[in-house]
Amino acid sequence: MNSSKHKAKILLFLGLILLITGCSTGGSDDSTIKNLKKLTMMYHLSVNTLDPHNSWAPLRAGAVETLVKLDNEMKPSPWLAKEWKLKDPQTWVFVLRDNVTFHDGLKMDAAAVKASLERSLKANHSLSRGLKIASMEAKGQELTIVTSEPNPALPSELINPYTSIISTAAEAKVGTLSFNDMPIGTGPFQIASFAPNREAKLVRYEGYWDTPAMFDEVSFQFNEDANVRMMALQSNEADIAYQLPAESIAALEHDDNLSVKSVTGLRVHYLIYNAKRPHMQDIRVRKALDLLVDRKTVVEGIMFGHAQPANGPFPKTLPFGNDGEVTAFNSAKALELLHEAGYQPNVEGKLEKNGVPMSIQLITYKTRPELTLIAQLFQSEAAKIGIQVEIKIVENVDAHLQENDQWDIATYSSLSAPRGDGGYFLNAAYQQGGALNPGNIEVNKLMPFLNQLNATEDPNTRMKLSKEAVSLIQKEVPHSYVIYPNILVGVNKRVHNWAPGAEEYYIITNKMDVK
Repeated sequence: MNSSKHKAKILLFLGLILLITGCSTGGSDDSTIKNLKKLTMMYHLSVNTLDPHNSWAPLRAGAVETLVKLDNEMKPSPWLAKEWKLKDPQTWVFVLRDNVTFHDGLKMDAAAVKASLERSLKANHSLSRGLKIASMEAKGQELTIVTSEPNPALPSELINPYTSIISTAAEAKVGTLSFNDMPIGTGPFQIASFAPNREAKLVRYEGYWDTPAMFDEVSFQFNEDANVRMMALQSNEADIAYQLPAESIAALEHDDNLSVKSVTGLRVHYLIYNAKRPHMQDIRVRKALDLLVDRKTVVEGIMFGHAQPANGPFPKTLPFGNDGEVTAFNSAKALELLHEAGYQPNVEGKLEKNGVPMSIQLITYKTRPELTLIAQLFQSEAAKIGIQVEIKIVENVDAHLQENDQWDIATYSSLSAPRGDGGYFLNAAYQQGGALNPGNIEVNKLMPFLNQLNATEDPNTRMKLSKEAVSLIQKEVPHSYVIYPNILVGVNKRVHNWAPGAEEYYIITNKMDVK
């Protein structure tokens, strides 16, 4: 054989060996990467901060935890606090778990929890009303909280995600701006990076105090476009997609790789009436508008059966839900009430009073697509009896309602019993300055019920007072409660041991797994 040809063959052979070896090595790295268990979650709200005291996202993503959590029966149960007791009407003692560390390795003790709660009170002023903390004392693993007045609901108020426990020592090292992007908590996952309104990346925390998480990484993504969430699920880019449009559910049910979870929740969709607007102060007007809400069509035509018609803030599945009938759609009765209130049709058939047309500005938002459809249905029914309704879609509904006073009605959605109790919503929605009271609503004769509720510890008495409060509220019609929507979540079948919870708090957990 020609020596040059022989050398060429040897070089070719050696080249092939190197190529195979290189591919094999690369394959080993790829295999290691592929063996990492990762879950991709797509949530329906935009999130521009991971400050746990101003965002629920870190709790939902499994990065932080609270002293108390809701159990499967919607009752307060131990979490970071293993027990608590009421020492006297205004003094609580919480005993903390002894084996908990923050993601930076520092021990969670009473001093750290005290500092975290103090931070939460400064960062989120809405907490003061519910917690009523006058002072705190830390000693080892015991945190003593003294309230400004008897506060029997304190353990349930500490379920609030805004009371999540974080390391203020870590914040002092890196600064608040950096800390708000990557807070140091105690959860099964720690935050690796954050792109505002796009994605939080998390990795398993190996030092977690409970059973370590079953998978390695989480991509917790944020996207307000329901169609994008739907496509991401169908293309296997997302393992879990929250709040899918009801009309899309049928298509998912035909996909062998996907399942749909339709869960009865603790949420209510409703209309807020702006009590600052003179015409909205007339109860006849509010009752008339309430009669124009076609709840049956919303349930069947918009939610495709994945909801129940509402007759108050709390579903009937809760012991303090309203037992009364749901208001039926009745445009003839609505028109009769408006005539009584002084509104008459003009030559064009439009209702007016003292020469001024009845014109309503209705605020809605796209995060929950069904709310816009509810607004459009209401607009259509109102037009039939001569009411002009202008729909305005806004990006941030809370900011808009707080910063503007010319709106008349707003579609809204709230977790009405997020602590397994009626006190939170009743205080937030009906007290002046409440976090859920942008319309400045004040219901006559309600405050004595709320004062008594806030001072009562016995669960049965609290339920009775909540029901009486709801009955009084319904007579005043400060809101129109429309539906109790199901939580609609699309899930890839590779996800195991997981279902959406009614409370909407604990989404990414250490118990769930993926193939």
